[in-house]
Amino acid sequence: MTVLEMALVRQQELGWALLGVILTALAFRIMRPGERRGLRVTWVVSALSLVALGVVSRLENASLFATTAMAMAVVLWGLACIHLVATLVFRGILPALGLNVPRIAHDLTFTGLSLAWGILWLRLGGVDPTQLFTTSAVITAVLAFSMQDTLGNVLGGVTLQLDNSLRVGDWVRMEDVSGKVTDVHWRFTAIETRNSELVIIPNSWLMKNRFTVMRAPVDAPFAWRRSVQFNIDPNADPAAVIRALEHAVLDAEIPFVHTDPAPNAILSEVASGYCRYTLRYWLGDPRQDDPSDSAVRMHALAALGRAGVRPGVPQEEHLMIKENDSWRAAQHMQDSERRLDAIRRTELFAQLPAEEQKTLAGHLVHAPFVAGDIITRQGAVAHWLYLIIRGEARVLVDSPEGRLPVATLRDGAIFGEMGMLTGEARSATVIAATTVDCYRLDKEGFAKVLEARPEIATEMTAIVEARNVERHALLERAGQSAANHGDLLDRIRSFFSLRA
Repeated sequence: MTVLEMALVRQQELGWALLGVILTALAFRIMRPGERRGLRVTWVVSALSLVALGVVSRLENASLFATTAMAMAVVLWGLACIHLVATLVFRGILPALGLNVPRIAHDLTFTGLSLAWGILWLRLGGVDPTQLFTTSAVITAVLAFSMQDTLGNVLGGVTLQLDNSLRVGDWVRMEDVSGKVTDVHWRFTAIETRNSELVIIPNSWLMKNRFTVMRAPVDAPFAWRRSVQFNIDPNADPAAVIRALEHAVLDAEIPFVHTDPAPNAILSEVASGYCRYTLRYWLGDPRQDDPSDSAVRMHALAALGRAGVRPGVPQEEHLMIKENDSWRAAQHMQDSERRLDAIRRTELFAQLPAEEQKTLAGHLVHAPFVAGDIITRQGAVAHWLYLIIRGEARVLVDSPEGRLPVATLRDGAIFGEMGMLTGEARSATVIAATTVDCYRLDKEGFAKVLEARPEIATEMTAIVEARNVERHALLERAGQSAANHGDLLDRIRSFFSLRA
């Protein structure tokens, strides 16, 4: 007796079995309301099986139509059972055990078991499935060619799961899409954006293109570095701006923002009218990227305001002859006043007549340094001196015990005068301890004043010798001996080619 004849005899038993499938699916639907869409295949296949059984019951004899309808009912019942079991395992039992398996595992399991059920049913019906495949090689090739995209999606989804490159729950970014992976199907990967949009990405596309996955490392919390930018007034002290930006995050409790790793700020761009700073911080939840950026900006703006830092505005200069010339003249006058004030506050030049001070001020060159810059290096030869306007610098000398600190220079201090007046090599290294704003005066600029009044050399000698006494004392405390190069006045005259 064939399986079809047995099915005809046991039509009532099949009906009860189908009822059992429907009741089990209904119970699962009640216990897991969120899986109502996952049972759609079970409902549809069960309904079709019921229809086939209804056709059999309408026919009085075992005609060809009744046999065919009963066969369809058996096949559909088997598919309903397979889909229900796969749903119970992958959507019920495994999640209850804490194992969230992607949808592709459910789909491939159902597809594989359905194929196995079809082959088994054919064998029980007396049909050898291998003959179907061997006699339809052309059809098989055509089907394989037409389904290459589908096969690519299936294999892509399987590969993404096997190599663990994409998992359900990962936050990903690709091209203009950013969101959370909610499921991996046999054909596509579903990504839910922050706007509650469900974006469908074919698995084959993911295999061929680059995408970014934000995922926490093993045994460590999630941390994603974000960057926000600020346009700041170019006259602001960069060190002060960077310090204010970093402490805006460190000294605040911002939800989802880590303070370890610590934030850091950099000067990323210098443009017309502003300097652009980038504040980089670490975010603990990728779904909060935009709100966290906004919160960090608010805290940073408040910190900059407390530090007295103004925002920068992009500027464009339009050439207007009359107004432009007057503006430049005003700027030149302000700059000249600053230079002249620097000369007047310097001990070496404070006693010079006003005209000679103006001449020296006209030869000053602006020379800014940031913390860590080496302004002068011991042993180097440079024919200029420095006037510190604002900031702090450390004086160091090299010794057998290493580099030793001997002094700290602050606003109004000068150094390097021996190099400018005599050409002597630097006796110490000077390093900026903070941002240092200073002017530089070279030999050529001072020579203009000496040519007009050579007796200035005598006045300078008395001041420089007094400074040398202090310098020698500092060097001796550091274990260094200062060399005596003879009469200072003769050396100045010789260096500038002046007559005695």
